[in-house]
Amino acid sequence: MSDDNKVWRAQTYALLANLFAQAPSQILLDHIVAVEVTEPESPMGKQWLNLVSVANKVTIATLEDEYQTLFIGVTHGELIPYGSYYQTGFLMEEPLAELRTDLAKLGLVKHEDAAEPEDHISAQCDVMRLILMAEGTPIVTDKDFFLHHLKPWLTNFFTDLASTKTSEFYRAIGEFGKVFINMELSEYR
Repeated sequence: MSDDNKVWRAQTYALLANLFAQAPSQILLDHIVAVEVTEPESPMGKQWLNLVSVANKVTIATLEDEYQTLFIGVTHGELIPYGSYYQTGFLMEEPLAELRTDLAKLGLVKHEDAAEPEDHISAQCDVMRLILMAEGTPIVTDKDFFLHHLKPWLTNFFTDLASTKTSEFYRAIGEFGKVFINMELSEYR
């Protein structure tokens, strides 16, 4: 894998981590709108063009409402963005325990002020970013982490997100994520 490909993938995971950690800021939206799509006919190029278009039309207030409805809600949002939930139907299950074991091998621990469990989509995308940008070969490789912790559920999560009727912006993120994860699946065959 080329260094450019690795950096691009790490940056994509960083973007996804930021988009799921909280509703995007105006600064993040401005960065998305400013993206120059160099390969507009490629599968990811088409997704970038769509994302840029949607980001150019949306307001911060709308995004905050979409984020609240999708991921927080009164008792919970329309989607529950946790690996354990998508794999078992329950929170705090075995997939989270297995993830914590691999995070410990990497020397990563949950920040004591963090409210979300480590299997939140934002946290897992950020770990992929860290692994991809690490010097040398980490104890848990990007391939191992992806296949064990992301592959079992992210396609389903992004499919559900792309199907939402309450959010134009996050629906575009769902489509973007589906194409990206399909590329990752082909990367790790």
